Amino acid sequence: MELKDYIRDVSDFPKPGILYRDITPLLQNSRALKETISRMAEGASGWNADIVTGIESRGFVFGTAVAVHMGLGFVPIRKPGKLPFETLSEDYELEYGTDTVELHTDAFEKGQRVLMVDDLLATGGTMAAACKVVERTGAIIAGCSFVIELTGLNGRERIARHPIDRLMSY
Repeated sequence: MELKDYIRDVSDFPKPGILYRDITPLLQNSRALKETISRMAEGASGWNADIVTGIESRGFVFGTAVAVHMGLGFVPIRKPGKLPFETLSEDYELEYGTDTVELHTDAFEKGQRVLMVDDLLATGGTMAAACKVVERTGAIIAGCSFVIELTGLNGRERIARHPIDRLMSY
């Protein structure tokens, strides 16, 4: 199954000049979605993860499914103010300004191996911040798994010290 057949190109979204890679058709097709989850789990199988985390919001979709497929638990990494318990936070740079990711302080045990999941690797800023906040808990990054990598934006360089897997690249 060619998963790229289920990625829709949308021109000028979210602003003029941007070609957006829309995963909605992939999510709508049960066979393509099942194949995506299976391939993500297979790509991460050698990393010996103990638990999976996903970054809000599409990382929740793929991360939870990968966790279930692998027989592991799942922990969400959220935008600020969304978690009900004590949190750790990590700021990161955007093209214009900054953003933040948060994680419960008790999300991971020291030494626990965490599989990081998100739908897209672009500039790498979000995943780099997510890795930092996870490591602040004493956990270890087992690897980073993505559905899509946009290679021209060099996001891989920002997280290069961790194993990286992606299903497709543009």
